[in-house]
This record gives sequence, structure tokens and C-alpha cells, in this order.
Amino acid sequence: MSQEVTVHVNRGSADSLETASSRLEVRGSFDLRLQSHGTPAHVHCRLGGDLERIATLPESNYYVEADGETIVLVRVTAEAIDRPVDGTLEVLTGYGSESLSIPVTVKPAPGDVDVDESLSKPAQNAPERSALEELIATVGLEPATLGVVALGLVAVGIAVLTAATIGGPVAMAGLAIVSVGFLVALVLLIR
Repeated sequence: MSQEVTVHVNRGSADSLETASSRLEVRGSFDLRLQSHGTPAHVHCRLGGDLERIATLPESNYYVEADGETIVLVRVTAEAIDRPVDGTLEVLTGYGSESLSIPVTVKPAPGDVDVDESLSKPAQNAPERSALEELIATVGLEPATLGVVALGLVAVGIAVLTAATIGGPVAMAGLAIVSVGFLVALVLLIR
């Protein structure tokens, strides 16, 4: 089963397309080889039928240099298909005046699965979390947020001690301002 199809561009005459493949059967992604004979060409490619549903082209328009070749990877994205998928690969040149349609069948991958030795090893357990990480996970806040809350509590504590030591209406107003500022900051952080 070939995983490549070659389309000859400009072999017989200008804007001609030829292929030796009447049908392509693949088990995944495959290559489209655009081979120029003589003059350069602009080639348009597209997928049709159910192939369009499971495969993609990197782009639809390609420039093939004179006596050069361009390889286009037709990527089959649904690798785990359970039945054959039929469609067409269409190649056009000469602004659509010449076209070629190649039937394509994508078959499911074989049922064999390669097993390496890594499956015989036991799974590694995740490392245990520290007490701080447990606290953060329980509270649901980030460490930076917890740091800001701790500093705010220290500021409120200092304001309480200052107000208790000095006394008077000015000290109490300062305590109120610090307390309100801490509560506003706390609401903004948790929101």
C-alpha cells in the first residue's frame, strides 16, 4: 500500500495533469508529490467527500517550479477511525481548466498495539504537599493574597495599640481609617 501519490504537471502540454494512481489506499497521513515537467505551474488542491471530514491540507494553492517538485502532506487527523473512509483528492491547474480527481480510501489502523516496558513500572505517586501548600489549597487563596492579609492585620494591630496608648478622638479616627482601608483591601482581594 503506497503512502504517496505523484501528479505530473505540464508533462504532455501546458496545464496538463497526469497520475499513474487510479486509486489510493492509506492507513493515515500521506504525501501528494506535484512534479513539474517544463514550465512552472500554480496548482490548487482540495479534498472531497468524507475525506474532507478527517483530513486537512496545509494550504490549498501551491507553486511548482519549472522541472521541480513540491511535496504536500495530507494530514489525516482522525487516526482512530473504526471503518474505511472514502473521498477524493482533487488537483486543479490552469485556473481550473484542467483537473484530476483521485479516489482515496483511508483504512483504520491495524489492531496491534505496541507495548513498551514503561507500562510494567508502577505509577509514581505525586509528592506530598507541605503544610503551607495544604493551607493554601484549603483556603483557596494565593500566597501573595495571604501575605497582603497578614500585613493588613499587622497594620490594624499597630493602629489598635496606638489608639489604646495615646487615646483621644484623633487616635480613634486613625484606627477607623486603617480598619476601613484594611476591609476595603480585603474585599478587593477576595472578589
